[in-house]
Amino acid sequence: MKTFNLVILFFATLVMISCEKKSDQVTNPKDYNVFLEMKENKSLDFAKYEIDFWQKKFDAAPNQITYLSQIASNYSKLFEITGNINDLYKTEELLLKSNETFKYSQVGTIRSLGRNYISQHRFKEALVLANKALAIGEGMKETQKLLFDVNMELGNYTEAQKNLNALTDSKDFDYLIRISKWNDHLGDLKTAISFMEKAKEVAVKNDNKALKIWTFSNLGDLNGHAGNIKKSYDYYLKTLAVEPNNSYALKGIAWIAFSHEKNTNEAKRIIDAVSKKHNSPDFYLLKAEIAEYEKNTVDEKKNLSSYFKMLTNNNYGAMYNKYNTSIYADNKSTSSKALEIAKIEVEHRPTPDSYDLLAWAYYNLGDTKKALEIAQKYVENKSFEPELNYHLAMIYKANNLEDKVKPIKKELQSSLYELGPIFEQKINNL
Repeated sequence: MKTFNLVILFFATLVMISCEKKSDQVTNPKDYNVFLEMKENKSLDFAKYEIDFWQKKFDAAPNQITYLSQIASNYSKLFEITGNINDLYKTEELLLKSNETFKYSQVGTIRSLGRNYISQHRFKEALVLANKALAIGEGMKETQKLLFDVNMELGNYTEAQKNLNALTDSKDFDYLIRISKWNDHLGDLKTAISFMEKAKEVAVKNDNKALKIWTFSNLGDLNGHAGNIKKSYDYYLKTLAVEPNNSYALKGIAWIAFSHEKNTNEAKRIIDAVSKKHNSPDFYLLKAEIAEYEKNTVDEKKNLSSYFKMLTNNNYGAMYNKYNTSIYADNKSTSSKALEIAKIEVEHRPTPDSYDLLAWAYYNLGDTKKALEIAQKYVENKSFEPELNYHLAMIYKANNLEDKVKPIKKELQSSLYELGPIFEQKINNL
């Protein structure tokens, strides 16, 4: 009888474990396999068609400079779809030609070039253009939106708030997504999500494809950061229902498979499929991170090598400086290289993120006092990004400030999904 009870207990335990595992499962390949296998890309075909259409019109009437903006807009879409950096530079080339012809008098064309520079991480140049548009005085609301975006990237938060206050139309989509970003910056994720939900309602009501893609994918991100993994997954699927080839949403699903479910094989399968359509260095970094978690040093080195090879073969400018600094800083033999890049980043973009990279580079070079000085002045209480706070905790620990480490450690333990599985042991060791 006693043995029988033990058997029942054993099977009951198995059922409980099975249920627990099942509750952790969020992704289902049946939901998204169709998007991984899709050969057709209507958005890509349409952008190419539009480029050909407007190019022919411009060739027939070279004095019609406005056609260049139409061509540029579609090259920008190509970049979003394929990740081909040359399409971003082609956009810049066309917008420069257009602005030079107009002698920088058309605010719409000026702003378009400014947005292109933001994509290239040329933020100070983008700010110059935004202020040029502001001085002209037309379309002030649109210019304020651009100014908000640039000032947020540059860490000019007081100015960004002024730009946001100049908008304040609770029914305007562009205002709603920006006040959402502002609250995310303040660490108020709940409010950020609520404003993005309102923006989503505007997008759905107007049945605007681009705006639906924007809000669905951003709600996927925000809900993931808030720990609402199932909701995050559902929003990524909603994004794919509108745009079946959206690489961002598929990458989001890959992250859920990896970080939440620890299903590295499925995460890699998704990434391998997506990277064939959207060629970006980011995917090599993600695969390197997965390999590190699997303790597969061969694959980790292979993917990092492919990442740097892609950077060498393509001119990405400053777009990957943040990632490069982190990679170099974590290796003692390249820590000095990390410091060089971090100094450039601080010069170009003096945000808490950039100063964190600088502090982290000094920490890895063994100058923990310098790291603490920078972190306390420019990073502490200025960002809610988990990785920055992890660096902060490590710097505090190195300076024997254990009382400051404990509250950060507790907060980081609730951010493991966002940080990724490789941080679990690191945080436990704090």
